[in-house]
Amino acid sequence: MPPAKLQSLLQTAVAHHRGGRLAEAEQLYARVRAAAPANFDALHLSGLLAVQQGRWTDGAGLLRRALKLNPRSALAEMRLGLACAGAGDAAAAASHLQAAVDREPTLAEGWCHLGVALRSLSRPADARAAYARALALKPDYAEAHDRLGALVSETEGFAAAVPHFRRAVELQPDHLTGWANLGAALAQAGAPAEALACFERVLAAEPGHALALTGRALVHQEAGRVAAAVADYTTVLAAHPRHHEARSGRLLALHYLDGVSREDLFADHAAFGTVVGLQPAPTLPNRPEPGRRLRVGFLSPDLRAHSVAYFLEPLLAHLDPAQFELCLYHDHPRVDAMSAKLRQHAAVWRHFAGSSHAAVESAIRADAPDVLFDLAGHTGLNRLPLFARRLAPVQITYLGYPDTTGLRAMDYRFVDAITDPVGEAEAGHTEQLVRFAPTAWSYAPPADAPEPAPPPCVAGAPVTFGCFNNFAKITDVTLGAWARVLAAVPGSRLLLKGHGLDAPDFAAALRPRLAAAGLDPARVELLGRTSGLAAHLALYARVDVALDSSPYHGTTTTCEALWMGRPVVTLPGDRHASRVGASLLTAAGHPEWIAADWDDYVRRAADLARDPARLAELSRGLRAELRASPLLDHAGQGARFGAAIRDCWTVWCTRAVAVP
Repeated sequence: MPPAKLQSLLQTAVAHHRGGRLAEAEQLYARVRAAAPANFDALHLSGLLAVQQGRWTDGAGLLRRALKLNPRSALAEMRLGLACAGAGDAAAAASHLQAAVDREPTLAEGWCHLGVALRSLSRPADARAAYARALALKPDYAEAHDRLGALVSETEGFAAAVPHFRRAVELQPDHLTGWANLGAALAQAGAPAEALACFERVLAAEPGHALALTGRALVHQEAGRVAAAVADYTTVLAAHPRHHEARSGRLLALHYLDGVSREDLFADHAAFGTVVGLQPAPTLPNRPEPGRRLRVGFLSPDLRAHSVAYFLEPLLAHLDPAQFELCLYHDHPRVDAMSAKLRQHAAVWRHFAGSSHAAVESAIRADAPDVLFDLAGHTGLNRLPLFARRLAPVQITYLGYPDTTGLRAMDYRFVDAITDPVGEAEAGHTEQLVRFAPTAWSYAPPADAPEPAPPPCVAGAPVTFGCFNNFAKITDVTLGAWARVLAAVPGSRLLLKGHGLDAPDFAAALRPRLAAAGLDPARVELLGRTSGLAAHLALYARVDVALDSSPYHGTTTTCEALWMGRPVVTLPGDRHASRVGASLLTAAGHPEWIAADWDDYVRRAADLARDPARLAELSRGLRAELRASPLLDHAGQGARFGAAIRDCWTVWCTRAVAVP
């Protein structure tokens, strides 16, 4: 073909390529390649087109041929890196992208893509440096701001990521995913109204946008609009059945709703297990010796100042180090004083924030724990898909979630006989239930907790009922019961405390719900979060009687109320989430505060409120009762916990030896 004709074909192909007419462009590129196999531009641009179409293998082959002709082309090297990344080879991608920026250090796009590859290799510090180079070269690079925001959200927290996402949408206001990212960061950083505006902007343009829907679901859930949250999660799953965040989010949200049967709950959890599947069992290096010292791992995003850590630390502190070597895997950006306290108990501490599933799996497999605990369940930042891949011979779920995981590869769930009655609860679990202690919790009161104050009604103040539970747990049925409690005690008030309750828009939206439930909004006070745990506990001085929510009970809040000298009235149901209060009150020695039905709940709450002398006596004596209870028998609970771990291990050893 004459050179002029060849050049004309190539120029026409480029015009089609730029105009988005990719089929026409590819046809002409192919003609040029056939006529001139050594034409660098045809090979390079054909490779680029293949990458843009997601034909990673084809693209990589074409770009390698192009690089043989022009080894100094930074653009071809960068695009080969993108092809490798698309094919799932992050290491090769990083190598080619690094070579590209080495050849052309001013290639901002190359630095940004290198950051993506490094992030996928769980090298967050190097990824951040690469994004910084991209932005130094091109400060108005919207994609680099957005990518940096995503990295910062995983490694430093969502609040730190907000400025990066803001800048990204300022530069590229039509980028819907950028707005969804900003909304997600704002939602987690405590700005729900602005977050919701971001999500609505995205969904107005693209109603099925998965990230915006899952983000909006979280905002709805935290505002108590749980049915709306479930609807958003369901919409995502209809289009993306394997969307992990939406599926886990929906499973958690279902626990907050009235009227969801335990049979339906189990079916939804089992469906998660079906979607994830049962992975082929890998060959594990662990020796099946029942009596040897065990390496026990705990994977959680909550090894920090969090309820999970408060209940876990007393157990770890009392596990016999001669029997157990501990590996703690922290999976959250925040590392604090509680993290440091937990780390003192561990032979191995790993911080996984910002790490890919592959990197986490590789690290845990290298540690080879004999027993691995999941402490998250279907709460945020969970790694349940990794447990489906069998990371340890024995896998146990505990503490962080009030239900089955739905995974067949999760062997056990640690509970007690009150939260999960023998012969009744098994049908709702894919795991074998282990009732390892009289109560499944070991409470460690904060060292700086103030002394219990006398109940305010003792001094003649109106009786105040209080609930400091997560507001998503407060259903309309619960509000209706509380209205009856206030009606039974003339002049009484209700104090609610929780995240966001002090926001004017939240309060305005809540008032109609209160009125519909029969609660006079003038008798209900809403408080937001306090600056610290001591200040939070001090607020119990304003409460006479604490009220538990249903069907999702409080756990930490119930223990805190008891520690601050306040009785808690609870109504048990037919599943773990609605029986925690009964377990805690039984352990504390006060089963008389466990109601039989809502009528009994109202009666017991009102009877307590009418007896100021009894309330005063309780405020003086509850701490001593707790100290004498299983909840604060840390040594005993630790021993029982360790014995249960050993029993689970022994079962595995017996089965492993029996298999030829």
